[in-house]
Amino acid sequence: MSDYQKYPHGDTSWFQRDRFGMFIHWGLYSMPARHEWIRNREGILDEDYQVYFDLFDPDMFDPKEWAASAKKAGMKYFVITAIHHEGFCLWDSKYTDYKATNTPAGRDLLREVIDAFRAEGLKVGIYYSLIDWHHEDFTLDPLHPMVKHGGLSEDDICEINSKRDMAKYRQYMYDQITELLTGYGKIDILWFDFSYPQIENGKGREDWGSEKIIEIIRKLQPWVIIDNRLDLPGASDIVTPEQYTPRRGMTDDEGNPVVWEGCQTFSGSWGYYRDEMSWKTPELCIQMLINHVSRGGNMLMNVGPTSRGYFDARAELRLEEFGRWMKYHSRSIYNCTCAPEEFEAPQDCRYTYNPETGRLYLHIFTWQHKKVVLPGVGDKVRYIQLLNDGSECTFMLKDGSAGTHMFEKGNPGDIEVLLPDLKPDVAVPVLEIILRKEGEKSSGKKENNQFV
Repeated sequence: MSDYQKYPHGDTSWFQRDRFGMFIHWGLYSMPARHEWIRNREGILDEDYQVYFDLFDPDMFDPKEWAASAKKAGMKYFVITAIHHEGFCLWDSKYTDYKATNTPAGRDLLREVIDAFRAEGLKVGIYYSLIDWHHEDFTLDPLHPMVKHGGLSEDDICEINSKRDMAKYRQYMYDQITELLTGYGKIDILWFDFSYPQIENGKGREDWGSEKIIEIIRKLQPWVIIDNRLDLPGASDIVTPEQYTPRRGMTDDEGNPVVWEGCQTFSGSWGYYRDEMSWKTPELCIQMLINHVSRGGNMLMNVGPTSRGYFDARAELRLEEFGRWMKYHSRSIYNCTCAPEEFEAPQDCRYTYNPETGRLYLHIFTWQHKKVVLPGVGDKVRYIQLLNDGSECTFMLKDGSAGTHMFEKGNPGDIEVLLPDLKPDVAVPVLEIILRKEGEKSSGKKENNQFV
């Protein structure tokens, strides 16, 4: 029996149709506003971090606005950090005092977010940190702020850890996961983060009790999609590459395709980072979404709200650009995947393919002058149109004859598509290629290098 067969699995059918989701990283780290890993990066101790808890007051928090922005951008699901590595809980957990209801916010922020997104028709995902730098029983390791702060010898770390009990911490996690799965309605995704057994004195499946976590989830909400960060081979439903786009569809060790989702940021940080300048252009963000789907994956794009509770202008701009493009091109994304191997995308282009409709979509990253050649498509094409406005693009099937001063010699089976001189006013133009069904005729011609 393979590792995968050892465990029950969640429902990924909707996930592979929807393709595009919103990640939300929000916590106390939005106040210092210089990366969600600030406690680790700057070695901040509990007593120095306490000021953010004491003063956390998102007075402009309106989750309905968040949900509306996500929906308008074309996102179909979301995942929010119910608790990140800092250990602060956005919900009213009965297992800790370190939660939003004990700050000036005074509210169960997680419930409000889930209710708002659910009302907009988005599926619900919860991020749960396996790491907790605030919990008194979470043992020190190389990533812990107390270690990063410096001044502790190995003997000091051993002494501190001798008074901590990871078994109690595991029970804390089991209780909180149960709380989230029984108090907030149907949950579609549980996103755990993260295991690090590969580093010396790191933590993995035994530290988390990953087998028990899976058992709890499958008992309470068996359909939930679980990510691959519990360090438990075979138990996950999705693979989650972070901050990079795989060059091709992802596979398991045996070469079988797997369901995957790239998680990405508008900038280099997940939490709100006021002074960060490395923001991706809106066009690049759209190209990233296309790249993910063209390789059979989903994209989870992150937003880090400010400590006052709103999406800053840089994030809103990119969400608006997603929405503007998705308004006209969403059918090249939803329910699409990588194209059949017989279709080779031209240079600077990406194919996606809808297996239900049998339609092929060519995303043109660099606008071609007058024409684009589709290699080896042969007589499979019935009709081609620009997706943004449904206008016809005439085409010619190359027959291998000599070229002329206007047309280059083509390979038999290539199709030459005539394009407008001016690039359509969209970030990434898309050709919708309607493939022939058996017995249907192509609208292209083979004769005299003429377009029709």
